[in-house]
Amino acid sequence: MSFDVDIRKRVGTPGRHFQLNVQFRTDARRTVIFGPSGAGKSLTLQAIAGLLRPDEGAILVDGQPVFDASKGVDLPARARQLGYLFQDYALFPHLTVRQNIAFGLTKGWFNPARQAGGAAVTRWLRSLQLERVADQWPHQLSGGQRQRTALARALVNQPRALLLDEPFSALDPSLRARTRRELQARLDDIGIPMLMITHDPQDLERFGDHAVAMKDGALHPLPAWPLDEADEGPDPAR
Repeated sequence: MSFDVDIRKRVGTPGRHFQLNVQFRTDARRTVIFGPSGAGKSLTLQAIAGLLRPDEGAILVDGQPVFDASKGVDLPARARQLGYLFQDYALFPHLTVRQNIAFGLTKGWFNPARQAGGAAVTRWLRSLQLERVADQWPHQLSGGQRQRTALARALVNQPRALLLDEPFSALDPSLRARTRRELQARLDDIGIPMLMITHDPQDLERFGDHAVAMKDGALHPLPAWPLDEADEGPDPAR
């Protein structure tokens, strides 16, 4: 699995703007895009996933263009076959664990039935040890269970790669080390290529077979800033 990214995107409002200008290539099994808050990491991941349209450039996945501004190519997110794990997991509070996972198989916006999904959902409930909480609601789950539910939803369609947006930042610090180990074990079992964005050097150390460092919307050599730099909070272009 390879990613070739060469994109430009300008975002913001009059008097305040952010310019994204990113070029990198990776065929590593696990790639981490690393940088401080406001670096443009999420914009880059959203563009790869098909959730954000760049102004210029091209994105190739396994050598095939999923976006090319010059040729008018812009595949919708579902057609790119990339699983996406949101930073806050984005679970639907009115759906059970089973229904949240089954939503990944749903076309359109209709809520899945309580027993929807069949063998595909059952497989991921079992694989990610969610069977006993399958009929619970997201607010009844632990942080690790919520992450595994979101991971199952991202994987149920058998994507060709998994995109992770700051996957541990929603967890209490005491849970992060354990959940990192757990996610690493799951990814080892599944064997799926992964592209992660993070501001945390511990994520980079554990998952960064290949590292792409970003700051101020562009690539920088590692390290381009103190590795213990704290996250400055939410930012639309983080």
